[in-house]
Amino acid sequence: CLIVGSEIRQLSKSAFQEKRVDVHTKLMRRYKQVPEWWFICILIVNIAATVFACEYHIEQLQLPWWGVLLACAIAFFFTLPVGIITATTNQTPGLNIITEYIMGYLYPGRPVANMCFKVYGYISMSQALTFLQDFKLGHYMKIPPRTMFMAQVVGTLIAAFVYLGTAWWLMDSIPNICDTELLPAGSPWTCPDDHVFYGASVIWGLISPRRIFGDLGTYSAVNWFFLGGAIAPLLVWFAHKAFPGQNWILLINMPVLIGSTGQMPPATAVNYITWIFVGFLSGYVVYRYRRDWWERHNYLLSGALDAGLAFMAVLIYLCLGLENISLNWWGNDLDGCPLASCPTAKGIFVEGCPAVYT
Repeated sequence: CLIVGSEIRQLSKSAFQEKRVDVHTKLMRRYKQVPEWWFICILIVNIAATVFACEYHIEQLQLPWWGVLLACAIAFFFTLPVGIITATTNQTPGLNIITEYIMGYLYPGRPVANMCFKVYGYISMSQALTFLQDFKLGHYMKIPPRTMFMAQVVGTLIAAFVYLGTAWWLMDSIPNICDTELLPAGSPWTCPDDHVFYGASVIWGLISPRRIFGDLGTYSAVNWFFLGGAIAPLLVWFAHKAFPGQNWILLINMPVLIGSTGQMPPATAVNYITWIFVGFLSGYVVYRYRRDWWERHNYLLSGALDAGLAFMAVLIYLCLGLENISLNWWGNDLDGCPLASCPTAKGIFVEGCPAVYT
């Protein structure tokens, strides 16, 4: 907001007053727009259903009605600033730590409530940005807005049942799924995201941040990083004011640089090295020396890499996983250090790990 705040205000003002209408908007006016009450109805119905589910199953979900409303308020507040970062950098900072931290202080000792609060606060914002991205793509592709709206709503409903059915099928058909100690070496069914989700519920919900990062914990100094994160964009702004002729300073995006580590865990050093390598080749080498190829094939390559990963995961499972054949090589070793998961606190003894006495 320090650097592009004035531009955002000008564009927002011109958008509401319809002063600046580009060619895409002129062409899209031929189609009927989506009425605002469609969105409002979906919002009200979903909030009401969520409040009802949490109150009706309060013993299981542990989240009271005020937690749902607070989560919705957080999602509403952060959609615009996070959307600006997504639109300018194609990176979406997560609200998982913020939501976990807030609920851990307000409602400690309730891990399920903490996770529900994170889902309603973080995933709601993420889903809103995904819908906006789809509408933007449809705007450029000249897809009728109402057609795009129905495709999003119907697709979301279908995906909910498909995901749930697939999850139940996987849990019933794959022995020892998500159990890293019983799965064969190289198995793709280690469920790293689920382990992180469970670990977060224990740290932020069951134990609570106060006992780890607060006055009752040993890591209270970590809270100073909140101040560092708030100051970091100011340093870029001051550098831009001090050296206005250096345009590259405006390309420094502190939320992206600092927030990039948010993928770890479950991402490892191998993931980051791969991302940096591919990004450098595509965004610098190919862009600089083969601009025509980059303009024609770069985004196609990006989609192919994502689709290829998902396709190969299914193919490896069907060809090797069903036959209990595992591939043992260094790339399947997540951290390469058998002692990396050992505790470092005093007086805690785990079989196979060195004990710490001092």
